[in-house]
Amino acid sequence: GLGDVYKRQGLRRIRQRMEQFGYEGLVDMRRGRPSPRRTPVAEIERILELYREKYRGFNVRHFHQTVRREDGVKLSYSCVKQILQGAGLVKKRRSRGRHRMRRPRKACFGEMLHLDGSLHAWLTLVPGEKQTLIQVVDDATSQLLYAQLWQGETTQAVMTAMREVVEEHGIPQSLYTDRASWAFETPKAGGKVDKVRLTQVGEALARLGVEHIPSYSPQGRGRSERMNRTLQDRLVNELRVVGVTTVAAANAYLRERYLPTHNEEFVRPAADSTPAFVDLGDVDLDEVFFEEVQRKVGKDNPVSVEGLRLQIGKQAGRRTCAGLAVHIRRHLDGHYTIRRGTQLFGLYEGDGRSRLTTTPGAARPK
Repeated sequence: GLGDVYKRQGLRRIRQRMEQFGYEGLVDMRRGRPSPRRTPVAEIERILELYREKYRGFNVRHFHQTVRREDGVKLSYSCVKQILQGAGLVKKRRSRGRHRMRRPRKACFGEMLHLDGSLHAWLTLVPGEKQTLIQVVDDATSQLLYAQLWQGETTQAVMTAMREVVEEHGIPQSLYTDRASWAFETPKAGGKVDKVRLTQVGEALARLGVEHIPSYSPQGRGRSERMNRTLQDRLVNELRVVGVTTVAAANAYLRERYLPTHNEEFVRPAADSTPAFVDLGDVDLDEVFFEEVQRKVGKDNPVSVEGLRLQIGKQAGRRTCAGLAVHIRRHLDGHYTIRRGTQLFGLYEGDGRSRLTTTPGAARPK
């Protein structure tokens, strides 16, 4: 209405005076004294000092949310934005350009998840180092379900992320990822993925009945790419402000502080309130998430994997296991198991020591 037009005109005049005269522009020109409706100069100076000394580099919205929560600032977003722009601390954004259409969201929470890794200098207080952030976001709600720093985008990192999501929320209907080597076998570079020959991650998802969807374009990964940009913008600054210098401390901050506040700000309701996650039931996730290789048992019943020598004990009904083809599984907590079909030949610590005093299936001492 007409009242809104007058308000917009008034804000433009205030901004123009601020840009032209600085703080003096906030003084009522008719009376030579501050208007009772103007923001106190002391509060403006406090906001500018907070930005310069503590929150430099934050975008305006992130800064506004943080100082309202942490420092008791009561001003509106628009007012804080004008103050920072007037002081030259943040730039005015250019026009966003031509209109684009995004892919419609899925209707249900858990109908499609996006998983991606972002290599970045997440810990600015440790110059020269980069870490990989593995994040999982729900398509329907934009809820950030998992975010942790790793040394690389490895099979173990991806499986750990998925296991935590499944343990907390249940089994999703589908997972959307790029075509990284851990995700898919791609016979021809840049071509179609092989849906028959599965990676270790692909096999784990198949055991759960989760559809694994490959991305063939950057635009298709828009949801996860936008999440990566948001995290690079917000998380890096927050970790710097609280003085985080280790991956362990950063991951603790992510779990305890960042994820709750991020989701409070960005989560939106799903179009359909019925979740698509399937209850986990009595599924043993140790039998779902693991890396497996095949080896041949040596003459004295050892097998070697990743520089370790795992000794197989005497098995009931067998004089020796030498020459047998066995499968060695490395589980997410670092322990190993040796199997042949449904038979368990051994259970080992991460350093190769047996976890059992007698190997399952071994003959009892006479």
